Formats: sequence, C-alpha cells, structure tokens
Amino acid sequence: MLPVGERFLQETKYERNGELPATRVLKVPEEYKEYSGVPVFFLPDPETTGGTPLWDVIKQRRSVRRYSQSSMKLEELSQLLWATQGITGRVGGFALRASPSAGALYPIETYLWVRNVRDLSKGIYHYHPLKACLELLEGGDFSYALAQACLGQGMLATCSVAFIWTAVVDRCRIKYGERAFRYIFLDAAHICQNLYLASCALGFGCCAIGAFYDDEVNKIIGVDGQVETVIYLATVGPLK
Repeated sequence: MLPVGERFLQETKYERNGELPATRVLKVPEEYKEYSGVPVFFLPDPETTGGTPLWDVIKQRRSVRRYSQSSMKLEELSQLLWATQGITGRVGGFALRASPSAGALYPIETYLWVRNVRDLSKGIYHYHPLKACLELLEGGDFSYALAQACLGQGMLATCSVAFIWTAVVDRCRIKYGERAFRYIFLDAAHICQNLYLASCALGFGCCAIGAFYDDEVNKIIGVDGQVETVIYLATVGPLK
C-alpha cells in the first residue's frame, strides 16, 4: 500500500476518462464565520494606493525571525489583513478578496495572536473580512503556549502579531470533493505570500510556520480540528 500522501495524490487526480468520487456534505457552511457576544474592533480603512514598488518588494522579501520590540500600529495591522483577505471588489454579488481562491469559495479563516499592537489588548482574535473588524475571542498572553505548540519556535513570543490560518473544509469540498484539500493548501499559500509582500512593503519582517502540533493550536483558537482546522501560521514584527 502506498504511503498516505502518495495515495491521496493518486486518488484525487483529475483524469480525462475518470471521475472523482462525490463527497457528501451534510450542511452547507456559512460563507463568513462570525462570533456573537464578543468584543468587536473595527479596523481603520487600508491605504490602497502608492507604497513601495512591487518589484522592489519582491526583491527584498525574506523570512525574518528576529524582531524589535516596537509596537505595530493598528493601521498597519489593518493594511496586512486587507492585503491577505480583504475585500477588493464585487462581481455578480460575490465579494472578491485580495488573494485568489479556487471557485471563489474562500475556505480559509484568519485568526490572530495579537501581542504588541497599539490600541489592541493581547489575545486571540478572529478577522471578519466583510465587516473589516476583529472579534476578540480570548484575552491574555499566549506567547508561551503558541511557541510550545509550534515546536518551540520562539518568534511567536517576540512578534507583534501572528496570523493563524484555518480551513473550513466543507466550503471547498462541497464543490471539489476530496480534491478540495489540494486547493485549500494552495489558497493558504497565496494568502501567506501576500502577507510576506505586504509586511516587506511596510518595513516589517515576516516568517511562515508550517511545523506545529495541530490539535494544540486548534485548542488555543477554539476550533474542533475536523470541521475547521489549522493549516498554516506566520509571524510579523518590526525589523531589529
């Protein structure tokens, strides 16, 4: 028997004379996840013109793991969120975002570990792209817990903010079956690259994180690991 990774790739191939098995989805997921009864913080409007030239940003982009302890402005955080998952246009009733998504299904949710952002207390937040706001899920210092959940990566205890991306799997699976997992990971990669470029343009360092204990991170942000599960993280902070 093939290892699980190879088996997945083989069994989710598109073939001209083949057909992917249908996947039964019992309930159509909500297009936007929203938390009720929690504090809500509306974000400043992002700046969508000017800035550092794209070619310079691409040339300068690097993974940066060491940060100064200067705080990030709320306006800068708003800019980063808009650049990754913000609403950038509307077509035929669909709200389109800054990063592409297979079938415009947008299965990726954005959570934040806010450590050092002006006008925001420390804690775990959820980003609502349509309303351009943050929902505070739990206040407190999660530096140690997240660093330990990410195999001891200390930059989670020194960054200004960490982006934590999850997938609501059935948003994508309802159309693409089990091949949806391929698209989910591609969607997350598009989002993270936008974060890298936006961070660089604003003078911040950024570093993606793919090594983590899934269920420990899921527990920290309060998702079940099945219907919705963590798939990627990235830290952002001022350059040292």
